[in-house]
Amino acid sequence: MCGIVGFVGKHQAAPILLDGLARLEYRGYDSAGLAIRNGEEPAEVVKSKGRLKILAEKTDNGNSLVGNCGIGHTRWATHGEPSKTNAHPHVSGNCTGSGSGEVESEVVGVHNGIIENFKELKEKLLKHGYAFYSQTDTEVVVKLVDYYYKKYNTDPADAIAKTMVRVRGSYALCMMFKSHPGEIWVARKDSPMIIGVSNGETFVASDVPAILKYTRNVYYIGNMEIARLTPGEVTFFNLDGDVIEKKLTEIKWDAKSAEKGGFEHFMMKEIHEQPKAVSDTIASVVKDGRIELENIGLDEEAIKNISHIYIVACGSAYHTGVVTQYVIEDLAKIPVRVELASEFRYRKPLLDKNGLVIVVSQSGETADTLAALRLAKEKGIKTLAIVNVVGSSIAREADNVFYTLAGPEIAVATTKAYSTQLIAGYLLAIQFALVRGQIDEEKYSLLITELGTIPKKIEKILEDKERIQWFVAKQANAQDVFFIGRGIDYAVCLEGSLKMKEISYVHSEAYAAGELKHGTISLIEDGTLVIGVLTQGELYEKTVSNMVEVKSRGAYLMGLTSYGHYEIEDTANFTVYIPKTDEHFSASLSVIPLQLMGYYLSVSRGLDVDKPRNLAKSVTVE
Repeated sequence: MCGIVGFVGKHQAAPILLDGLARLEYRGYDSAGLAIRNGEEPAEVVKSKGRLKILAEKTDNGNSLVGNCGIGHTRWATHGEPSKTNAHPHVSGNCTGSGSGEVESEVVGVHNGIIENFKELKEKLLKHGYAFYSQTDTEVVVKLVDYYYKKYNTDPADAIAKTMVRVRGSYALCMMFKSHPGEIWVARKDSPMIIGVSNGETFVASDVPAILKYTRNVYYIGNMEIARLTPGEVTFFNLDGDVIEKKLTEIKWDAKSAEKGGFEHFMMKEIHEQPKAVSDTIASVVKDGRIELENIGLDEEAIKNISHIYIVACGSAYHTGVVTQYVIEDLAKIPVRVELASEFRYRKPLLDKNGLVIVVSQSGETADTLAALRLAKEKGIKTLAIVNVVGSSIAREADNVFYTLAGPEIAVATTKAYSTQLIAGYLLAIQFALVRGQIDEEKYSLLITELGTIPKKIEKILEDKERIQWFVAKQANAQDVFFIGRGIDYAVCLEGSLKMKEISYVHSEAYAAGELKHGTISLIEDGTLVIGVLTQGELYEKTVSNMVEVKSRGAYLMGLTSYGHYEIEDTANFTVYIPKTDEHFSASLSVIPLQLMGYYLSVSRGLDVDKPRNLAKSVTVE
């Protein structure tokens, strides 16, 4: 939630900040703002409501703002409605906060996260003569830093440390002090932040794509740490003011992977990148026909000792967990529970001491998933993270990490990260099954070989995407869509429904097909689109029966099944076929047409595919 970029160096800051914010706009696009300093002159603040392009136009793409030190922000509203006044940066002075012209305030700052006790802190500051112009918790933090800075006549590090001890919640802070020109000060707790250096210049951002064009050499600032950024240099401090030594890390992502590469939208580009992402993730642990999990802390002894598996995730990552549950329980015979991370802590889960908690997150920063991880660790349960971002909070705090190799994912609606998370689940299931004696070497080899065919089969589906586009064009006015399936197919329906609703704004629901008659069938009307997913042989006929039930009540049917099941055309009005594969892996193929459906429906309705309303890519607040 929210995107932060900062820069100090030799070049003009504003164009670089706008470029970085454009690469982070998937994190928030309610409003945006910049604060630029030119030497010892006061910061010049410019803010606007709406998409980043409005701010770019207002500042002539940053060229009207002179200065080589600055901070910028693109907002996803939490406290306070989207408005110019509530937009960041915020200032410590008692001004209107309108966001234009020079600002004499001592502190100017931007913030990602939520301050839980901001009302209490605001009352304190009001008593000390501070006035507030916005509804945001960020303004409270900026003024609290200003308060400590002036009260104790101290330095920025101490003022920020005193503030961090006082506030509750999650935050990434990025600030400039009037009396410290040419410096940016940052701090974090539970919200992402990355710092890059290159050729005498320093960058800070809330996600890698913002700075990947400029540098691949980065520092990861830890929880409850502070840093001073000057041109080409970074100094880290703990809360006691002691200097902390850190090593540079090289980001392996190619800068071009964060570009559209000729596609109209990032989402379509990322759909087409799935074969490579899947192949790379398989290759990361499959060596000479064997799955090697020792590097992620799962040797044979550890696998044999697992009593239960708890998969904890949110959104699409949760849906991959549902698929993984079916596959692990069927192949490895280990009891698996899939938990919504947002509920995990609050229902006080009973966890077996010999269990394994697997947390799944593309960004590695998802607030609820991170909280669930910490609860598991508090209870002494072994943890494994499946994440895509190296050095993310979840990756650093989990006992072990299985990195998916999806590369940067820019579109808000996940595609390739979802697919690589599925692959990680399959690989765990196959290895667990072998080690625990549930499959033999022959079956093991067959499954690994079949897994290796998935990328080419995804490519085959993508070659026929125009047919899906044609069908979706005829459904552009759909008001309600239902997805039905059984077993793994039901898990895929969950994801297909989410893709449709989140980017096309069409009401859709996913149901286990057998549940349809228990109330939901009353919603079926003439022409209601019902999509049946049928890739599981033992469940095929039962799902067909459920499709017949809704067809008799006026539903318009689409069937999604494997090549060979041509009899479905007697029931469905339109059919999409996918290549055959081992049924455990069918989700990796059946999800592709559903991703394309969501995409094409959004395009046909003239919507912003990559930046759907009210959503942000990485949910770093509860």
